[in-house]
Amino acid sequence: MDPAPTRPEITAALARGVQRMAAALGYAPVLELTLANGRRADVAALGPRGEIWIVETKSGVEDFIVDFKWPDYREYCDAFYFAVAEDFPQALIPDDVGLIVADRFGGAIVREAPRHPLVPARRKAMTLHFARVAAARLAGALAGDIKASAEIAGEMLPPPAARA
Repeated sequence: MDPAPTRPEITAALARGVQRMAAALGYAPVLELTLANGRRADVAALGPRGEIWIVETKSGVEDFIVDFKWPDYREYCDAFYFAVAEDFPQALIPDDVGLIVADRFGGAIVREAPRHPLVPARRKAMTLHFARVAAARLAGALAGDIKASAEIAGEMLPPPAARA
């Protein structure tokens, strides 16, 4: 019998499923996007009309209960979601955020996130930051130096206008 998946394995599976779902919906997802406030979004996705989602993956109830930082993501996205596994007790997720149920193969939006459109200056800063991080990661992957590209991308912070 296989051992139960670990918390990092569950988190990775959720992130992979959210990426696949986002791509299928026309969004360009990136993992671990550092925001100007120092928080790191598990998954950020840029939509076809410039909308920005942030998705926080929760590997289990304990992971959710001890997380007090998730409200800090809202000011950097148009829509905020939690992504959980199918067996997660969905009643724990607040009603004022979106909900995605995912596994490593994909995901489904169970509840749409309320939309809170970003102000234009923040949207521009976030979009540029998103593009620069994604480009740095791609360049590193193409050069065969994924570790360096992740370090470079992780060091990039949005310009000061995004921090306002």
